[in-house]
Amino acid sequence: MAAAQSESNHTSIMEEGQASHVAEVQGGWVLYQGCWLRPHNVQSIMLVQECFNARPDDTFLVTSPKCGITWLKALAFTITNRFRHAATSDDHPLLTHHPQDLVPFLEMPYRQLQPLADLEKLASPRLLATHMPITLLPPSVSNLGCRVVYLCRNPKDVFVSLWHFTNKVGVDYTMPMDKAFELFSDGLSPYGPIWEHNLGLWKKSIAESDNVLFLKYDEMMAEPVKHVKMLAKFLCVPFTEEEVSHRVVGDVVHLCSFDKLKSMPINSSGAIDRIGGLPMENSAYFRTGKVGDWANHLTEEMAKKLDAIIEEKLRGSGLIFLTARCHA
Repeated sequence: MAAAQSESNHTSIMEEGQASHVAEVQGGWVLYQGCWLRPHNVQSIMLVQECFNARPDDTFLVTSPKCGITWLKALAFTITNRFRHAATSDDHPLLTHHPQDLVPFLEMPYRQLQPLADLEKLASPRLLATHMPITLLPPSVSNLGCRVVYLCRNPKDVFVSLWHFTNKVGVDYTMPMDKAFELFSDGLSPYGPIWEHNLGLWKKSIAESDNVLFLKYDEMMAEPVKHVKMLAKFLCVPFTEEEVSHRVVGDVVHLCSFDKLKSMPINSSGAIDRIGGLPMENSAYFRTGKVGDWANHLTEEMAKKLDAIIEEKLRGSGLIFLTARCHA
C-alpha cells in the first residue's frame, strides 16, 4: 500500500509539470539531480531550492540518513546555547525536548504541507539541519559562505542502522536485509548514493575549510571531548580556559551522550509526526549508536562487497573508512 502511495505521489509530480527535473524512476524511487529520493521528498526539496533564503550567519548540520544527525543536533544546540542553558542545569531544553525538535530540518516536515515561513521566523543566527547533499542545497547557502558541519559514518554501519530504522517505523515498506543490501550497494538509498553524498562535502571541506567542518562518527565516538572542542571553535563559540578547567566540555559530552539521551523520558516514550503523515516513536531514533555494529548483522561476503564498492568510489579523494571488524 505504501509503495502504491509513493507511485501516486510520483504521478502527482508528473501532473504538476515537474517531470523535466526527474532523470529516472525505479521502484518508487526518483533520481533527482543525481540523488535518489521518494517523490514527496522531491516536492519538498524543490520548494526549499526555490524559496529558502539563507542568511550569512546560518549554520547547517548535514548528514546522510542514519549518520548521527540526532547526536549532532544535541551537541550543536548545547554548545551554542550553553551560556543560556548550562549543560548541568535541571531545566536544560534537552531534558524536555527531543533533539530532533531543537534544530529544525530544511526539507521536513514536507514543505508542501508546512511552509518554509516557519524557518523565516527564527531569529539569527539560525541552526538548521538537512539530509540533502551539497548538490541539492539552495545556491544561497554557498553564495553567502554559510557554515556547514558534515558528519559521515562508515557505510556498513549506515546500512544496518537504516535497515533497522525503516523496518521499525514502516517507512514506505519493509524488505529482507539481503534485498535492501543489494539496493544500497547499487546506490539506491534515501539521499543516496551514499558515496556521492560523502564526497560532495568532503571535497568542499578541502576547498573551503573555513566554511565546512567534516567529521567522522567513529572518530567523534572515540574522542568526544576533542571533537566537541573542535565543533565549538568552528561554530565561533570556543570553550574558554575557565570552562575547560571547570570541565564544561565534559558536561556537554555527558549530557549529549547516546546512553544519556536514550534514557531520557522525552526520548524513550511517545510519538510524533516530524515528516508529514508518518508518526514515529521518539525511541526510534535511538537503537545502539555503536561503532562497528555492522559486524553483528552482515556476512563477511556482504562486508567485503560493500568495502570494495566504497573503496572504488572514493579512490583518489583522500576520504577513507575503516574496513576492519570493529568491536562495538
